[in-house]
Amino acid sequence: MTIAELFSGKAAAVACLLLGLGGCATPPARDGVAPFYRPLDRAGAAVDTAAAAEVFSAYRRNHGLGALRFDAGLTGEAAASATSAARADKPASADALKQRLAAKGVRAPGVNLSAGYRTLAEAFSGWRESPQHNRVLLQQSATRFGIATAYAPGSKYKVYWALVVAGD
Repeated sequence: MTIAELFSGKAAAVACLLLGLGGCATPPARDGVAPFYRPLDRAGAAVDTAAAAEVFSAYRRNHGLGALRFDAGLTGEAAASATSAARADKPASADALKQRLAAKGVRAPGVNLSAGYRTLAEAFSGWRESPQHNRVLLQQSATRFGIATAYAPGSKYKVYWALVVAGD
């Protein structure tokens, strides 16, 4: 079942348009919840990287840009940043992470750090609506990405996010 199939008729078309997705092909998991909408505000929850790749790439294609491929190394960097922010219970510095990545030889890193989004759908929507975060999603030189969340149960934010994009 696709995201479009979760809705009927006009609602499917509206959902796909609002999400900026061409195919809306993310299937739901065994629990019946599409990974794009799966709550991440619980221990052990993790972003579905295939769903992230699909939605980011579709969004970029709609803007005349190439797809992004998942990168485990960038995800490790994203996870370290999200975990550190969750432990400190405050968002980290995107500039500091970009400098650290550049020092490690990562070409043209772009970073989105945020907190409070409970699902990939919420994070993606928030990032598209923020000019600064949207620039990262649409970074022309980006070809790969890493993404991670960290759960902070005692925090008002609950979930800390880190997205890293980079060129080859």
